[in-house]
Amino acid sequence: MRTSVKCRRTRPVGAFTATVTAAGLLLTSCGGDSSPPRPAKGSGKITLTEMDYYISEPGRSALTKQLTRCGKLAGVVIKRQIVPDLRTKVLQLANSRALPDLILLDNPDLQQLAATGALVDLGAAGVKTDGLYPNIVAAGKYRGKQYGVAPGVNQLALYYNTSMLAKAGVKPPATWDELRIAAKKLTQGDKVHGIGFAVPASEEGSFQFESFFFSAGASLKKLDSPEAVSALRLLKDLVSSGSAPKDVLSWNQMNVGEQFTNGSLAMMINGPWELPLLRKAGMKDFGIVPVPAPAGRTSSGALGGEVWAAGSSGDKSRKAVEVIKCMVSKGNSLEWAKLTNYVPSDPKVTAEFSAAVPTMKTFVETIGSAKSRTAEVGPDYPKYSQALWTAVQAALSGSKSPSAALADAQKQATQ
Repeated sequence: MRTSVKCRRTRPVGAFTATVTAAGLLLTSCGGDSSPPRPAKGSGKITLTEMDYYISEPGRSALTKQLTRCGKLAGVVIKRQIVPDLRTKVLQLANSRALPDLILLDNPDLQQLAATGALVDLGAAGVKTDGLYPNIVAAGKYRGKQYGVAPGVNQLALYYNTSMLAKAGVKPPATWDELRIAAKKLTQGDKVHGIGFAVPASEEGSFQFESFFFSAGASLKKLDSPEAVSALRLLKDLVSSGSAPKDVLSWNQMNVGEQFTNGSLAMMINGPWELPLLRKAGMKDFGIVPVPAPAGRTSSGALGGEVWAAGSSGDKSRKAVEVIKCMVSKGNSLEWAKLTNYVPSDPKVTAEFSAAVPTMKTFVETIGSAKSRTAEVGPDYPKYSQALWTAVQAALSGSKSPSAALADAQKQATQ
């Protein structure tokens, strides 16, 4: 996703041309260039190369602004390259020991990259994570070493249309039973569905399903546990009853946001990256609560967002670490959160952030319960994720029962 998302958020990506900032310090390119950015000539400064996938605003410009600032403080020039399929690209470069000096990548991809041995141990290099949320620190670790640090993170929540719920006489659901009842009451044939979510055949589908999967108490080590089956049965029931449209099998999170803003959905599962879309659409009558959980359990979900990592590049690694320290500093973390609707990684910063941005209150309050997707299965997470989204597709399309689909998923992930 690409969690946002990006969050992990998956958006259609189009080609765009390379641009150079007015200051001439940052080069942004995307698409067909398969080579890492080359050092600038004649600047007299050390040049660091950087890769990320922030093609969309406001993250694209915010990142340029912060890299420029931190590069100046570290006394380096940073050449930026935006790569939509960043995971594939950096794994290729790692195998040839040609990683860029700085990488901002989706947190579940970190362990695969760290396993190649091509990343700097940031903890040993002096990057401190004391006081950050433990689950966020865990998302940057591989075999006990800190290879990644997040400037901010995100997860999913339930958005609801306040007018529709008031008219139907229902309260925002907190449990699965309440969700089933509310979604059914809010559904008006094919005109309005009670709830929408995005479970396409991709990591984005797993990311969304994991909100119910983790809330049920399921573990990625056991994809076919009773808790996992109950979560998949809930989504199947919502689709089978007509409370959620069958389109959820192909929608991405942006599609869900569009359906919510045009009134076709009364509730949706989505991340904080949708807030600018809602504001742009002029939508004000909505609320946000945690994703419903089984009665007696705490809402959870997958931890979204990116981590900074540094490729091993000799003397330049020291400068790359200086830049990362700056990028994850309290001031920059707070600025990044305000510009991109992320939750800062430091609880002390989140308090100030939540007061300044009240619409993020639910996301701030629930971030501590989000789970790192690699904490249990490590660099094998992509196998587990693919098995999970395959099971969701099979169950919701009706080709397999939830229990049979997840039994097959367990075999697929562990074979």
